[in-house]
Amino acid sequence: MKFSEQWLREWVNPSLGSQELMDQITMAGLEVDGFEPVAGEFSGVVVGEVQSVEPHPDADKLRVCQVSNGEQTVQVVCGAPNVRAGLKVPFAEVGAVLPGNFKIKKAKLRGQPSQGMLCAEAELGLSDASDGLMELPESATTGQDFREFMGLNDITIDVDLTPNRADCLSIKGLAREVGVLNSLATKAPAIEAVEAVHSEVPDIRIEAPAGCPRYLGRILRNVNLTAETPLWMQEKLRRSGIRSIDPAVDVTNYVLLEQGQPMHAFDRDEISGGIVVRMAKPAEKLVLLDGQEVQLTEDTLVIADHDKPIAIAGVMGGEHSGVSEKTRDLVLESAYFDPITLAGKAREYGLHTDASHRFERGVDYQLARDAMERATRLLMDIVGGEPGEIVEVASDEHLPKAPRITLRQQRLNDVLGLAIDSATVENILTRLGLSIEEANGESWQVTAPSFRPDLAIEEDLIEEVGRIYGYNNLPVTEPVGSLGLSVREEAIRPTSAIRNFFVAQGYQEAITYSFVDPKVQQLVDPDHEGIALANPISSDLSVMRTTLWSGLLKTVAHNQNRQQPRIRLFETGLRFEQTEEGIDQQPMLAGVVVGNQAPENWINGRRATDFFDVKGELESLFDLLGIEVEFLPSQHPALHPGQTAELIRDGEHVGWLGTLHPQVQKNLELNGTILMFELFLNSIVTGYVPNFKAISKFPEVRRDLAIIIGSDVPFAKVEHVARMHAGEHLTALRVFDVYEGESLGEGNRSLALSLFWQHPERTLNEDEVHTLFNGVIDALKEELGATLRS
Repeated sequence: MKFSEQWLREWVNPSLGSQELMDQITMAGLEVDGFEPVAGEFSGVVVGEVQSVEPHPDADKLRVCQVSNGEQTVQVVCGAPNVRAGLKVPFAEVGAVLPGNFKIKKAKLRGQPSQGMLCAEAELGLSDASDGLMELPESATTGQDFREFMGLNDITIDVDLTPNRADCLSIKGLAREVGVLNSLATKAPAIEAVEAVHSEVPDIRIEAPAGCPRYLGRILRNVNLTAETPLWMQEKLRRSGIRSIDPAVDVTNYVLLEQGQPMHAFDRDEISGGIVVRMAKPAEKLVLLDGQEVQLTEDTLVIADHDKPIAIAGVMGGEHSGVSEKTRDLVLESAYFDPITLAGKAREYGLHTDASHRFERGVDYQLARDAMERATRLLMDIVGGEPGEIVEVASDEHLPKAPRITLRQQRLNDVLGLAIDSATVENILTRLGLSIEEANGESWQVTAPSFRPDLAIEEDLIEEVGRIYGYNNLPVTEPVGSLGLSVREEAIRPTSAIRNFFVAQGYQEAITYSFVDPKVQQLVDPDHEGIALANPISSDLSVMRTTLWSGLLKTVAHNQNRQQPRIRLFETGLRFEQTEEGIDQQPMLAGVVVGNQAPENWINGRRATDFFDVKGELESLFDLLGIEVEFLPSQHPALHPGQTAELIRDGEHVGWLGTLHPQVQKNLELNGTILMFELFLNSIVTGYVPNFKAISKFPEVRRDLAIIIGSDVPFAKVEHVARMHAGEHLTALRVFDVYEGESLGEGNRSLALSLFWQHPERTLNEDEVHTLFNGVIDALKEELGATLRS
């Protein structure tokens, strides 16, 4: 919010300089974003009065004016269209310096002497208006210094308020805050009820009391909207960042800035029947004051007459019912709207107004009547008019209830780190406007004022006491606490260990968005539908990912487009699926590998990474985790047929490994062989706890055999069968030769195996080893159809 320092000091004037005042406001939690002078730097400008105006003899668009500075009359040549005799304007005398270091000198314009310059607002840095001279009121004293007359030794302060401090979105609220900080009373303008002079009242009906618990209306007849808004009001609006429009709009804007209550004025002749506060009907449309036509949604609260909507409640009025110079009778509106009902409505229609900014954060629900009386008096002083009675329709059931809050002395001391005496606490609470209902020396029962909807719990009051007492006055204390070591199951490996493993293998960790391009996700995971975001950042980040591959493959594309030939990435993160119970979030581990197996140098060859390289890395990971995982041939829509493995642990699916499908690769415009894996983290992090086992001092026995077996039988099955029948003392099983050739027959291969036995307590005899060895051979024959190679 922007406000004028002078305007604030009219309400409360602490003995502080401008910078000290801004520092105090900031330290109270109302951060000052910045400040700027209300006008440009200039000097030598006084209030001038145009005595006479004559046409320039040699220029059609120029006028020769006689201008008085209160002591003498000089000639000035001026081209402004609104110059006229009797007009009082800013007059830059000879020797004046205007913004931009523009010096005024004696001059001749088309042969006529000119001793000074009559100024527009833009030439003084007051605004961008430059279509005519700045007209001053007749009450201005001729010859008075213009800066002094306008009070331009002032600054505009911009305060960035947090959403909970809606009470400070007004001069009244800011003055109240500064008064509390400095123990000063505020000098608010007196607001007295305006006596009605006619009996005409608006017909008001509330059909949505939950959204609008209070609505006030008043008819003001026979107004003159051709009147000009007083310069003092225009200036206060300008210094608050609001442009003057017409008296009706200016007054409602002034009351909004002064009191914090948004208001609106309707042209009574454009209202059919009466006013109805209701929810919008299907397919209703409204042309707003800015000329934009919007189609209203059914959850939008509107102000309507008996035929049509005339405003979006708390946001913006309609063009049709707006006031103009032809308006003779006004209907003034002042209301309290529920913040939750209005939340996000302005943004939904692409709007953001001063009214919506305040209503969404919470306006004082007791303020509407005072604001109505204040606006009525200001309007009558400017445009005249005959006021009627105020009609108020309210639903006590739906109006907010002032919360009763308990503040404990001990809790206050514990949080702030010091003991503040009870009298000081009570003084602070009272200055803040809270009512102390009960105090017993150990706690206080207080009721929050209507203008502070953010005060609801004990911690809110503690914050307020600390804030007003002064954060700089709170002691610096070291926090004291004890941390108990949490128990971690040794069988569960931390994710950090998995990250460190992949980094050691030459991978880079990637962190990608949880929301992805739906087209990419459809390519890599067509079996699952992503959860659509209600308000996505962009169309290519509009669904939640069901696989980490979506982000990793886009990262591969990004790197390949920058001439990176070798890419090894892994990521840990969540995937999201919609279930009957809600959104299921599953931790995942995924990786992608492209390019050579090793970095290119003088000793490493240029061998491209293949399926078995990545499979070996995953097997090493599983050894680290202490788990056993099977790699079974399978199919996945995003992976290459024949180069896809499903990972199974104890009969449970735990992930995939494979080569990216050529068609998917083509659609994503990727190069090279792309190997990918994805695992469910929760399914692999729990492994076996290592146990100590003494090394046997007895000799190890080795037996070799060569078998002929079908090429379609994976070695994992051979190993499984052999271990199942080799007994408990088998220490190792290794493959030392693989052969395929015509002599073995089509579809066969030869595997040469070494089996090692070792007993921990004695030497194995030949008969025991022979029995175990033959048992393995028989099992391989019976279960896998293997034969011994001669």
